[in-house]
Amino acid sequence: MKPVRISAISAAVVLSLFIAVFLTRNTASGKEIKGQGFAVLELFTSEGCSSCPPADALLARIQEEAGNKPIYILAYHVDYWDHLGWKDSFSSSRFSKRQYQYSQQLPAQVYTPQLVVNGQREFIGSDESAVTGAIRNALNGSADVALNVHGQLQAGKLDLDYRVTGNSNKSKLMVAVVEKHAVSNVKRGENEGRTLSHVQIVRALHEFEFGNNRQQISLPEGFNPQGWEVIAWVQNRNTGAITAATHVTL
Repeated sequence: MKPVRISAISAAVVLSLFIAVFLTRNTASGKEIKGQGFAVLELFTSEGCSSCPPADALLARIQEEAGNKPIYILAYHVDYWDHLGWKDSFSSSRFSKRQYQYSQQLPAQVYTPQLVVNGQREFIGSDESAVTGAIRNALNGSADVALNVHGQLQAGKLDLDYRVTGNSNKSKLMVAVVEKHAVSNVKRGENEGRTLSHVQIVRALHEFEFGNNRQQISLPEGFNPQGWEVIAWVQNRNTGAITAATHVTL
């Protein structure tokens, strides 16, 4: 019985050391948990792509679990899948152009589903480990630029009043009008016969140069403050890096 007792004691010691190391690592990362960062998640997707629904589902879970964390989700439906059997009603050539611009800035290939985090890193949009890790790193970072935007609804228009503090040199203001949720019945293409659920669909994208702190944008048909939202961010024109982001207060 003595050898068994020694083994048990040894196991207890090893377990204690493991727990101590685990706690030490988590304590060391405590500084990061208190970070002042944010995460802008830009998904390039399409209803014509059979690999895209898992990425849409992952973003839906992230959105549901985000709570009050500064996580901003944007789903761009690209149009280069539209000629392959099914036209995505949410698609736009402008979103495809934005993805191609990222391919030059990152650099990276163009594919779906592709997720870009804070304009600086890209992953397969359904790769949960890579995506959640990137979100954690982004939130644990710091923010040297602050953005505050207030909006006033005006009969199909939105008047924006914004303030930027910090270094916004070589940057621009981006504003996205986002539909929070929609469902589509796909009748052709790779997802034929499927009912697809989408979140955070970008329905309009606007770009402004800094200078005038007041701007006005047109709102898509069907906009309402309950089912839609407006997200704004500061982005470097040359590198694509996003340095600040916020929800527009309506």
